[in-house]
Amino acid sequence: MASMHDAPPFTAITEATIVSLVDAFYARVRHDPVLRPLFERAIAEDAWPMHLRKMYAFWSSVMLTSGRYKGDPVAVHQRVDGIEPDLFANWLDLFEATAAQLFVPSLAQEFATKARRIAESLRLALFFRPNEPWPTDLRHRPPLAALDRADVPRPSARSVRSRRPATRA
Repeated sequence: MASMHDAPPFTAITEATIVSLVDAFYARVRHDPVLRPLFERAIAEDAWPMHLRKMYAFWSSVMLTSGRYKGDPVAVHQRVDGIEPDLFANWLDLFEATAAQLFVPSLAQEFATKARRIAESLRLALFFRPNEPWPTDLRHRPPLAALDRADVPRPSARSVRSRRPATRA
């Protein structure tokens, strides 16, 4: 079990390490030339703290089965202006690279597997048409080589210590 004071690579999935992942990932999204415009249109600057809290709850529910997330991701994404099927691969590239930089490989892979299922499910719900060909299934894409660890924004030690972890190793 990872201590809350541990630095990456994290060896456990906890509430605190989920916060680190979500914060680092969305810091990248907000600087990504492809995804940034979509997120700027969808999330007002002053709404980011609320969005991040929802994402902490979402990933806690997914990875720790905490049941904290209460929402409808399909309905939310249906309202996003400019969302396109190909953008899910961009999202996965950043998410998987961030998970790989913050977690030991086996845990990064757990995040990647769940993220691929979620992305493919959302993509199907938003864009599937029975009479049109479907592109490659995101669940079966090749592994992404992690980017340099220096690219991942680090949470402050204070922000990681201030959260009590629920743990799953």
